[in-house]
Amino acid sequence: MIRVVGLVAKYQEPKAAQMARWLIPWLKRRGKKILVENGLVRSAAQSCSKKQMAAHADLIIALGGDGTLLNIAPLVERPDVPILGVNLGGLGFITEVAVDELEGVLAKTLEGNYEIEKRMTLDIRIKSKKSKPRRFRVLNDAVIAKGARSRIIDLETHVGDAYLCTYRADGLIISTPTGSTAYSLASGGPILEPTLGAIVITPICPHTLTNRPIVVPSAAPIHVTLRSFGDTVILIPDGQKGTRLNNGDEVEARDFGLPVSLIKVPSRSYYEILREKLKWGER
Repeated sequence: MIRVVGLVAKYQEPKAAQMARWLIPWLKRRGKKILVENGLVRSAAQSCSKKQMAAHADLIIALGGDGTLLNIAPLVERPDVPILGVNLGGLGFITEVAVDELEGVLAKTLEGNYEIEKRMTLDIRIKSKKSKPRRFRVLNDAVIAKGARSRIIDLETHVGDAYLCTYRADGLIISTPTGSTAYSLASGGPILEPTLGAIVITPICPHTLTNRPIVVPSAAPIHVTLRSFGDTVILIPDGQKGTRLNNGDEVEARDFGLPVSLIKVPSRSYYEILREKLKWGER
């Protein structure tokens, strides 16, 4: 039973605030308690942080693009809480509900008539001798990237106990199937069907052209150790604030074991989304 609905939105998008002002009374007429992200709109709804919303909402609606959904998804640690992503005009691979579909899809959702798709998340940990351990949960990817003025960096990479290689590159992307249509795709990585149990490792501008992206099973943890002195290197989880890495620091990535539940439109397959977003088959 959905009693509490959370609303998050892209602040810079005027359409998001407009949609929120329409949604709040619409939901109240249906007897729902509403939690609104701090600073979104002034209303009679209760304002709270994203973390509080993730802990108390029965349904979360993300108004904006994929980035808006990525901001809230890692905080939701109850697999029975679905997220409804509403695309307000961007590319949007995971915010698949269009504005003109929202009322119909939401009405069915509140009645319990909806389908969810479980999406794998990654457990990203930084192990360092110079600083305290850091941990992140990501839905899309974790990117190890050099600074603008840094030289090419060396990244010693293992899959499970097996040595893969030491990448000499501008960086490395460790991606879930959901994230395979994001930065990894732009860097030449493959597209994975989002429910697969796999991880993509994609080098960014590798020095050796034969260093190609590789897909590995999600059961195998990935260990990447930075082997470069004096360079500015950061780890960026899901496009959020980066954390600086030092020589010898290890980044470990593995299946978090707690998927995110996304509400999907039953009439639209993933392959239809690919055709539409990537313009496949058009002349």
